[in-house]
Amino acid sequence: MSKIIINKKIKSFKSTILIPGDKSLSIRWVLFASLANGISKAKNLLKSEDVFAAINAIKKLGIRVTHNKNETKIYGKGINGYEYRKDIKINAQNSGTLGRLILGILIDTPYPVKILGDKSLSKRDFKRVTDPLSKFGAKFTLKKSHNLPLTICGSSKLNPIKYTENKGSAQCKSSVIFGAMKARGTTIIKAKKSRNHTELLCKYLGLPVLVKNKKTYDEIKIKQIKKIKKLNYNIPSDISSSAFFIGLTVLSPNSKLTIKNVNINPSRTGVITILRRMGVSIEFTNEKIYKGEKKANIIIKSAKKLKAINCPSKFNSSAIDEFLIIFLIAAKANGISSFKNLNELNQKESPRLKWAQKILNKMGVKTIIKRNSIKIFGNPQLKIDKEIVIKNYLKDHRVFMTSVIAALSFGGKWIVHDKDSINSSFPNFLKVVTKLKNNE
Repeated sequence: MSKIIINKKIKSFKSTILIPGDKSLSIRWVLFASLANGISKAKNLLKSEDVFAAINAIKKLGIRVTHNKNETKIYGKGINGYEYRKDIKINAQNSGTLGRLILGILIDTPYPVKILGDKSLSKRDFKRVTDPLSKFGAKFTLKKSHNLPLTICGSSKLNPIKYTENKGSAQCKSSVIFGAMKARGTTIIKAKKSRNHTELLCKYLGLPVLVKNKKTYDEIKIKQIKKIKKLNYNIPSDISSSAFFIGLTVLSPNSKLTIKNVNINPSRTGVITILRRMGVSIEFTNEKIYKGEKKANIIIKSAKKLKAINCPSKFNSSAIDEFLIIFLIAAKANGISSFKNLNELNQKESPRLKWAQKILNKMGVKTIIKRNSIKIFGNPQLKIDKEIVIKNYLKDHRVFMTSVIAALSFGGKWIVHDKDSINSSFPNFLKVVTKLKNNE
């Protein structure tokens, strides 16, 4: 079992770093490129287990992929170009994005395709995706009615649907968008606000996907798609991965960090909004629009005083993957911070709300959890001088990285198991940590 031992706080640092490519965009590029006509090229593609799982999936469906040091090429065969055969098995491993999105693409498979996942993914709810996709005409067989492994058998006569997505899940919404691309007629989605990478890529590619932004939801109309043009993409860096180093900088006295070329899509920057409200200095420089996505350099300074926050639920969807690091910062804030309606947080690789409480309690921070809400009793003088062991967390990469940042920020001796969990999203995480240590 791989583990890391940290028994020394990081000192102040001033540095500039580059974070690997955005995971959400990397997986979506793989899927769109596989459906496109022609050769699509990507630079800064995230080289992680989740992305390689997506690449292996399209290879099983007859799509050629090549890599060199700086570039990945996908040889797309068109929206109906997959080569289906009997007994195809696709292993999504730990990737909820891949496991859910690819189901939308597979709704016309003439043969049953089996979708597998690792222990963590096999505990997550897939019925929230298979229910709407079945309305198109596809058929599903699920384990225990809602878990992986599952089998999908498609239909050659796909009907458009009306679908309400009320959880704020970009994965569910995107899966239905992919399904709608193959259905005859117009599909209408009423979706609670969530990440909009799929919609932005559709817009950039000129696809018949119309989005009307309402106050609390988006109305999305999708017509059948005949052709997708190739997509050459220099993928911006991942803000969810950046958040760990934003947190480390905030919690490290007299420190300053620049993170270059980060995706700052407004549906992903809830962590920035929340931390600014808590008194953190974060600014964007060199802002640009790139193929529908906002990107910028992010400059963070350590916080002298952190204010507690009563966090509005409207920020939840845009910060859903960053809450563990936000909670860590709240542990050092002056006052009681409260976060509500976080049921979606327990639909991730592990029940993250529970794990947040475990980590904070081990640190000596008082917390109260009630009905998917958490109160964190901050302590600006918080220091740790004991041994803390973190293990058995379903190899959730964000639990591992949060624990490392806590160890570097608050001290004590931390033994954090399953360091291989970072391979799913941020394989060089510890190398970036080492770089900052060397800049102390």
